[in-house]
Amino acid sequence: MELELRTSTQQAAGSVSVSDATFGEAFREPLVHQVVTAYLAGGRAGTKAQKTRAEVRGGGAKPWRQKGTGRARSGTNRSPIWVGGGQHFPAKPRDHSQKVNRKMYRGALRSILSEFARQGRLHVVEQFSVSSPRTRDLAAELAAFGLEEALIVGAEVDRPLALASRNMPGVTVAVATDLDPVTLLRHGDVIITVDAVRRVEEWLG
Repeated sequence: MELELRTSTQQAAGSVSVSDATFGEAFREPLVHQVVTAYLAGGRAGTKAQKTRAEVRGGGAKPWRQKGTGRARSGTNRSPIWVGGGQHFPAKPRDHSQKVNRKMYRGALRSILSEFARQGRLHVVEQFSVSSPRTRDLAAELAAFGLEEALIVGAEVDRPLALASRNMPGVTVAVATDLDPVTLLRHGDVIITVDAVRRVEEWLG
């Protein structure tokens, strides 16, 4: 299939031939949802911990005798209903990760990229860079595409571009082989260089 090669939203510089397998796949929402959920779950630390009544310090002696005081019977001041007591069902360290195999992960990425291409939100350019690591230079480059926010994907790390984007919350600079489904879906538009397209095809094809 062919994707338009752009210099701005008003100008086209020809077209670039891309793989149908990578950029022409049907959008599979259940797969994308599963992979995104697993990706987010994998980022959870799972280190929250609370103590049971057996783990809380103190509570060795019975607070008062069983009968004759007029108060409710109590065996320990570390009961969950007491202030300073243990938790009923305490949180314990756990692994939140979900299994997603490589074929599913790459299939979800292909599905997302293909949907971006169909919706005209994937802008392929020959080169995207800034002359100096300044936010105003990057803002001017994006304005040529009629954009204020975007995910910029290159074949290699572009340090001036990365530095220029740090003060722009809606702009992310990424390397083609480091793409992930959550980063893709957080942006409305993707600007990708031709070299990055070839890297993506090799990786996901």
